[in-house]
Amino acid sequence: MEPSAGNGVADLVVTGARVRIGAGRWSDAIAVRGDRVIGLGNERVQELTGARTRVVEAPGHLVLPGFQDSHVHAPMAGLNLERVWLNDVAGLRAYQDVIAAYAAAHPDEEWIVGGGWAMEHFPGGTPRKEDLDAVVPDRPVFLFNRDVHGAWVNSKALEAGGITRDTPDPVDGRIERDPGTGEPTGTLHEGAAYTFNGEVVPQPDPTTWQRGILAGQAHLHALGITGWQDAWVNASSLDAYRTLADEGRLTARVVGALWWDRHRGLAQIPDLLALRERATGAGSGAGVPGFHPGTVKIMTDGVLENFTGALLEPYCDGCGGHTDNHGLSYLEPDLLTAAVTELDRLGFQVHLHAIGDRAVRNGLDAIEAAQQANGVSDRRHHIAHLQVVHPDDVPRFGKLGVVANIQAYWAMSEPQMEELTIPFLGRERTEQQYPFAGIAAGGARLAMGSDWAVTTADPLPQLEVAVTRSDPEDRDLPAFLPEQRLSLDAAVDAFTAGSAYVNHDADGGRLDVGARADLAVLDVDVFADGFATADRAPVADATVVLTVSGGRIVHET
Repeated sequence: MEPSAGNGVADLVVTGARVRIGAGRWSDAIAVRGDRVIGLGNERVQELTGARTRVVEAPGHLVLPGFQDSHVHAPMAGLNLERVWLNDVAGLRAYQDVIAAYAAAHPDEEWIVGGGWAMEHFPGGTPRKEDLDAVVPDRPVFLFNRDVHGAWVNSKALEAGGITRDTPDPVDGRIERDPGTGEPTGTLHEGAAYTFNGEVVPQPDPTTWQRGILAGQAHLHALGITGWQDAWVNASSLDAYRTLADEGRLTARVVGALWWDRHRGLAQIPDLLALRERATGAGSGAGVPGFHPGTVKIMTDGVLENFTGALLEPYCDGCGGHTDNHGLSYLEPDLLTAAVTELDRLGFQVHLHAIGDRAVRNGLDAIEAAQQANGVSDRRHHIAHLQVVHPDDVPRFGKLGVVANIQAYWAMSEPQMEELTIPFLGRERTEQQYPFAGIAAGGARLAMGSDWAVTTADPLPQLEVAVTRSDPEDRDLPAFLPEQRLSLDAAVDAFTAGSAYVNHDADGGRLDVGARADLAVLDVDVFADGFATADRAPVADATVVLTVSGGRIVHET
């Protein structure tokens, strides 16, 4: 449905459902004309309904403001959906079957690329080149893992990159090697994977990125998502976003986080300014939410599973002792402070990746220093992931006005947590993971994002984990640190109003009259009495049946 100006009559109304206007505010019907909400409540909506109005009768359903994902990789995930997509299968044999089938179906592709494998399916989390050689012996293969902090490559790829036993590890990563021979085994960690991908693997051009964005957008719209923050935008994907916005094909409102190259330091800031300027004015068409590249994404550390997440105290050795490894800081504190301070001065929002407690502290310190240098502003800086947060730093989010950008789906017991994380954190730090309730209690805003394709993009299972701290696919499992559960109200607010706040979207996260008409209709009222409790909240069983973005129906079942 394309919205029209009408003559005071609604283009679309939804009746019979409960409508969550915003936190603690409800209605029983909603009317949309053009890209705006024009009426709430049955009586008013009936007045606005005419012969040409599309009427959706939805008894027992729930209308929410459109979800906004505050940390997602839509172009990359969208491209991988049509390349090697391993996210939906598990185990070496299943991975090999998918890879072999793709290679057979694409005999003319010089490289086999994609991703989505999980570390838990390989001893020590590190797959081997021989297992790829067995199914693709003739062409190079490069597959990012699910969290995009490592890559699985075959012998042809190592040969293409010139990686041998004599190749030194980069300062920001590691080449996995055979402990006896020193030969590369087929896993590249962190900077070793990123440099290889950027310098050896052929990169998508803007037209290919457009295809990935559109595929990602369709997937996200089907899940009720009407806006997002893309946490990894480069010059090529920026041009793709701008083209789609100008042509009216970008039906979501997108904030682009420009990628900070940790090898270039402060010298790259003029280039970031130029990229921001290059996209100014994109998406100005009526009813098109547009593209806004006013953010810079800085990755400050790695991840815990490969021991690159930055910790205040060293990693445990898995056997009761400690190592001498504290993980990696990709920007030393002085440089991080200088970068955040200058970006803040220039009007950029800063989006920090921080997994370990040292990375979180360094991020908070840098934002505090920027405030002291420049004054407190409305940049809405945020720190994403927050896997381990030292108790002393939990209240600092609220005090500094730093938004906690949380990935709720990770806050549960699962094999990677049990096998590759907890043994190397130890008991005390294990209990400091994902302290969502504690951060919120300190007065901080929460925004919620999926980090798709790292894990599911679907907001509904993410909301369920936020509320129960348990796996929606095995609800009998014990809750993981249940004291950090959120209420359903708080979780929904984080995925709507909280993410809209971090995205500087005054219209997002609410369905007041006059607001932009972004809404998601669920087939179940998850706020119904008795539906959700702390122990059981089967939100993941609901389905989005209608998504409206800027007044346009962009998904319907």
